[in-house]
Amino acid sequence: MNYAFTYKMYFKANLLYQRLNLLFRRCHSERRDNPSFDPIKFIQGNTEISTNHMTPEIKLHLITPRCALWDSGADQCPVSDPFWAFYWPGGQVLTRYILDNGSVVKDKSVLDVGSGCGASAIAAAMRGARRVLANDIDPVAAAAMKMNAKLNSVNLETSTDNLIGQGLHQWDVVFLGDMFYDEEFASTVSDWLKTLKQSNSSCEILIGDPGRFSFEEHPAKSLLCKVAEYELDEVCRRENNGLTLGGVWAYDPTRTMK
Repeated sequence: MNYAFTYKMYFKANLLYQRLNLLFRRCHSERRDNPSFDPIKFIQGNTEISTNHMTPEIKLHLITPRCALWDSGADQCPVSDPFWAFYWPGGQVLTRYILDNGSVVKDKSVLDVGSGCGASAIAAAMRGARRVLANDIDPVAAAAMKMNAKLNSVNLETSTDNLIGQGLHQWDVVFLGDMFYDEEFASTVSDWLKTLKQSNSSCEILIGDPGRFSFEEHPAKSLLCKVAEYELDEVCRRENNGLTLGGVWAYDPTRTMK
């Protein structure tokens, strides 16, 4: 293994996900000062409908290399950190797993935390979930999730509440894709998962991650059981600094934390 390359790969990725952490701490997307801003028009005008990913069954409004914003600076974008406009690798493998294993969600209530573009929530709805809530603190993401759901002819609920840290008793299954993006936030999430499982022992918690350093080295990883692994496709590898594999993990607090 080329450890120098591996270090650089994770270092580059961590710089990006530090920005994600700042977004979650603010708990709101900071739109530029424009009272007439219309998220639907913005999404329609700055993304394209794509199936060029690991779950081509699902159509998504995404910023791709053919979109003007792909190479734009932050000051050129009227929304702060449009993470909903990119299909992150943890979300891709988690969504692939849901589509391939529909019994995990069929006739169940499903919560997708940090849903972004809403792909995992959409997959759950496509596979017969009784109720689906796609949650993201960014209101523009909420608009994108609704548009993507309509694009795929499914119904789901959306929420922009910050659910991290809250007790959630009504969900059979909880998804977290790409939520272990840095060490500090990974600790926040893992503490919440412990509390969540204690209050709702029957809840199944599924996590998608492409093997980021902050995930692989976190003590909470010893409480996870891998249920699936996928090779990332060429587009996903190219867009994510050479990451090649993605795993889906089930949270199991009966295991011993190292």
